[in-house]
Amino acid sequence: MKGTDSSHEGTSFTRRDFIKSVGIGGGLVLFGQFGVNAAAWALSGDPVLKMVLVDYTKCTGCRTCETACSARNRPVSINGRDLPGLGNPRFANIRVHSFNPDVDVPNVCAMCADTPCVNTCPVKPDPKTGRRALYRDQATHAITNDPGRCLGCRSCAKACAAQRRGVITPNPTTGKPERMCTLCGGDPQCVKRCPFGALSYVEVRRDRKFYGLGPEKIAAELAKGWYGTAEFGGMK
Repeated sequence: MKGTDSSHEGTSFTRRDFIKSVGIGGGLVLFGQFGVNAAAWALSGDPVLKMVLVDYTKCTGCRTCETACSARNRPVSINGRDLPGLGNPRFANIRVHSFNPDVDVPNVCAMCADTPCVNTCPVKPDPKTGRRALYRDQATHAITNDPGRCLGCRSCAKACAAQRRGVITPNPTTGKPERMCTLCGGDPQCVKRCPFGALSYVEVRRDRKFYGLGPEKIAAELAKGWYGTAEFGGMK
């Protein structure tokens, strides 16, 4: 049983033991169409970087966040037509890692202010925009890739894995980066759809515990605190 513990990114709460029974059947789940007012958020004048924050004591590993993310950012398409609300968690920008002993760690972009992924991009900045192939979007502040300029060199993915959370995943065919959080235009659907309130949309603060750490390191420390064991079996 996992008890109350302060070793997570947000404030301390008690993890509900019974909600492990909640799950998502199948790879595709249907949601209603999501409304996002990106324009209003972009014009708010708020320069503060924001991110999706995880309360690990509340996460059950149900993967609702993955489904909500993929439905918004990578909707299923049939004959060139997107199907609103239908997504495959496999293509989500947030990924839940499950470990043994029982620890679930959603992994999502930390929205780093120093952008090691962008800094390592070898593409020269555009003389007009100042952007490399990988850049921070001025409207959403999310890390974005220009596929037309991207070399598929995987430098950004290597930098993310070595220095932060290892969120960026190269496309197996093109090598171009994927799984960067879009923040859904300022209205993260993973936060909105989490049934247990394990996710929140907050300002980026590097002094938060676990900020920028990969899922394996987070899970090992949580397992030690929750179960009192130094033996960590890794991912299931």
